[in-house]
Amino acid sequence: MLDYSLAHWIAFLTAAVLLNLSPGPDMAFILGHTVKSGTRTGFAALFGIWTGASLHVAMAAFGLSAILAASAVAFSAVKWVGAIYLVWLGIQALRSKGDGGLVNAAKDVLPWRRVYRQGILVSLLNPKVAIFFLAFLPQFVVEGAGPTWLQLAVHGVLIIVVAAFIEPPLILAGGRLADLVKRKRSIGLWLDRGLGALLVALGVRLALTTR
Repeated sequence: MLDYSLAHWIAFLTAAVLLNLSPGPDMAFILGHTVKSGTRTGFAALFGIWTGASLHVAMAAFGLSAILAASAVAFSAVKWVGAIYLVWLGIQALRSKGDGGLVNAAKDVLPWRRVYRQGILVSLLNPKVAIFFLAFLPQFVVEGAGPTWLQLAVHGVLIIVVAAFIEPPLILAGGRLADLVKRKRSIGLWLDRGLGALLVALGVRLALTTR
């Protein structure tokens, strides 16, 4: 069971590394919080994103994501909820004055538990992620290697494991920049503006996506 060739693992791990290195809403959310509030908040955002991704893997493994792929109504509903949520987060940051927006350099305006929950929603409310897992993971299912749901689950979890080697170092590097932000309020203000604009743009982009 779960007996794969070396070529299989090389192909899968190469794809997993490239996927985790590519920029996207998840990475923007993580690094935005890291730079503005430091490594603790960055890791809270990271674990939230990972939790959301884990739920997507579970849905893909057990076939629930097929609903999003087959139903235009379900896809649209999740897409619009996710888009509205991203835009709302962005507006909160744009309205800040550098001392109490989406994130804060001087103190934790948003507790790490709240950032963690936001990370889950940012990942979970993106139907493209669900459909990505549904389209990507089956390519690595090998006949006779074990139950399909188990193979999908294992490969999905491994994508998150690969992320565990790539994303934490980026957060630690971002934490150094956070120290500078804490000393200069004007930098925090413009980071809030930049992060807010980015989140609004990501929300609009999600709203414009089609299946």
